[in-house]
Amino acid sequence: MQAFTLPPEATGADIQAMHFAWSRSPDQDAAVPARHPVVVVGAGPVGLSLAIDLAQRGVQVLVLDNDDRLSNGSRAICFAKRTLEIFDRLGVADACAAKGVSWNVGRVFFGEEQVYQFDLLPEPGHERPAFVNLQQYYVEAYLLERASQLPNIEIRWKNTVTGVQSHSDSAQLQVDTPEGAYKLDAAYVAACDGSRSAVRQQMGLESKGRVFKDRFLIADVKMAIDFPAERWFWFDPPFHPNQSVLLHRQPDNVWRIDFQLGWDADPEEEKKPERITPRVNAMLRQALGREVPFALEWASVYTFSCQRMDSFRHGRVFFAGDSAHGVSPFGARGANSGVQDADNLAWKLAAVLGGQAHADLLDTYGSEREYAADENILNSSRSTDFITPKSDISRLFRNAVLELAREHSFAQQIVNSGRLSVPARLHASVLNTSDGESFSGAMLLGAVAVDAPVTLDGRATWLLQQLGPDFTLLVYGAPAQFSVSGLDSDLLKILRIVYVLPSDASAPEDGTVYDARGFFGQRYGAKIGSAWLLRPDRHLCARWRNPGVAGVRAALHRCLALQAA
Repeated sequence: MQAFTLPPEATGADIQAMHFAWSRSPDQDAAVPARHPVVVVGAGPVGLSLAIDLAQRGVQVLVLDNDDRLSNGSRAICFAKRTLEIFDRLGVADACAAKGVSWNVGRVFFGEEQVYQFDLLPEPGHERPAFVNLQQYYVEAYLLERASQLPNIEIRWKNTVTGVQSHSDSAQLQVDTPEGAYKLDAAYVAACDGSRSAVRQQMGLESKGRVFKDRFLIADVKMAIDFPAERWFWFDPPFHPNQSVLLHRQPDNVWRIDFQLGWDADPEEEKKPERITPRVNAMLRQALGREVPFALEWASVYTFSCQRMDSFRHGRVFFAGDSAHGVSPFGARGANSGVQDADNLAWKLAAVLGGQAHADLLDTYGSEREYAADENILNSSRSTDFITPKSDISRLFRNAVLELAREHSFAQQIVNSGRLSVPARLHASVLNTSDGESFSGAMLLGAVAVDAPVTLDGRATWLLQQLGPDFTLLVYGAPAQFSVSGLDSDLLKILRIVYVLPSDASAPEDGTVYDARGFFGQRYGAKIGSAWLLRPDRHLCARWRNPGVAGVRAALHRCLALQAA
């Protein structure tokens, strides 16, 4: 693809004004449809993340997008710690963290008074913050810049999918362009084309779920104010009575404000500046004690639903992100769960295409990410019901909980202004090997690897940076604790072994990671000789107190669907 470098001085307006040239593909003139290993439909955060991950694993990827530009408006802005850790692997986390606004603290208000505050990352010893706020167009720009650096990614702008047929050995796409239509074949297709997915429509599929009869206004305003980088949420504030308001800080002195409007609000009227300005001024008088000058950058009125497709896999076609599932914006579960979809799917496609795994492995994408979607939908639905009571009784209950939360921690656990995005624990995955021994610590089977500060060759670094691109076996002890000599050569190609020693270990080992401050031992329930097997997407799939070659081999085969569950 054509090289793309984001100028260091590029502003949000610059990025939103960018257009990417359409060019005619040789596939349009082919006598028979060209065949591609993977076609990704949609060049948003999910599609680009998936394409980069696949390309880094050596898979040739074609990305089709029906537009010729990045997102217009800030859209998704809250990117969770888990997403940033995935972005680390993809090579864009540093750029996102440097530009974005990092935050861990949230405050909840009822009426005029603060009820309580919370810290999403109260313990030290993590490289990334709980969240980084960053406009979606910046994230897409960083992903696009990274994608352009990889020779096995091609992006075709203004290529609209108008037909999809899934066969036993391939999928065929009908694609429309400014110079006519053409067909192409793909071993696999990933539909990452958003909530109005053309692929889903072309296949006659649908999402099912619950529609919430309420309207919300998003207003992005630019203003220079000295205000903390925190999440502020008001229930029934005097400046917006009987409704809720959410405030977030973004880069470039842009602030995201969400106003609940009610189902009877007129969307077109509420987007007008003369309707938005008094609302923002009233909020500023409450929060700051004064009005400040501001400029309206972007506004949208939305309704939402919590829904998903029955199945995320349909033969050779996979659905990821908003094309597969949708949730309310409270909790930042949309883009974050979509990037986790890509994280789950990429290694499995690469392993199957590379001949390392049985094709049955691909079925686990559906089962695992459908479970994660159900968890997100449950939390999102509960949040929305708490924020928008549907009866006088439910409002009385909610308000009583808020009053109690001023002084009682049990009530604070019930307050729900949006349960913020966390990775799903895949405890029931068929890829897991059941524990044979007892473990303690936060690192549970099926959970995502927890970071910890470590040292390597006398240099301070982070545990997650030491993990391999494929499977990683973490061994707590010196190399003598586990020998790789009995593992098959094909498995050794996809397995990195990382030895972690206590900080006070008496015999230094070159290239060995040291548990600098004891966080690894605490979080993993470590004892000398223990081992943890992490999948390429860093979910824990097996662990042992005394690992043996046969057990590690069997766990790897299970993860590659080479051994029956």
